[in-house]
Amino acid sequence: MSYIVRLTAEALDDLRPIEDFLFEMSLEHGDDDLPRRAVAAIRDQLRILSTNPFTCRKAGNDPHERELVIPFGGTGYIALFRILGHAEVAVSALRHQREEDFH
Repeated sequence: MSYIVRLTAEALDDLRPIEDFLFEMSLEHGDDDLPRRAVAAIRDQLRILSTNPFTCRKAGNDPHERELVIPFGGTGYIALFRILGHAEVAVSALRHQREEDFH
């Protein structure tokens, strides 16, 4: 089974502060490649949703709402998504694992 994975407008908006933070960290640590590596890690892990979305942990009582843990460095990111029928996954939010206001 293959799922189409799409990012909602809200998830795309969530990428802006992540990009800003990564840019600041790359300047602070002299690691120009940091943003590219983080984006690659996020993309790579989101590919899991196209084949195995039900392997991700549940986000509440609804079995179709789930979270994907995206490891990166000492922490990582969380993608909140919903499985829509038999063919689509909609990512509704992306956050750093240490952010408090995820849901």
